[in-house]
Amino acid sequence: MDYGTLRGVVALIILALFIIIVVWSYSKKRKSSFDDAANSIFEEDHKEDTNKQETNNNV
Repeated sequence: MDYGTLRGVVALIILALFIIIVVWSYSKKRKSSFDDAANSIFEEDHKEDTNKQETNNNV
């Protein structure tokens, strides 16, 4: 196998991995877990925020 063929095989493998990742990330099974992860920042307690503010004020 020469260098050109090897480069072609590697390019096809990378393209296949890219397509697999795109299909996986846009699948309907994953949508709910991605939505939960995206909204998790808004679900934190406000108590932690006030403790952080008090700590920052003492600096």
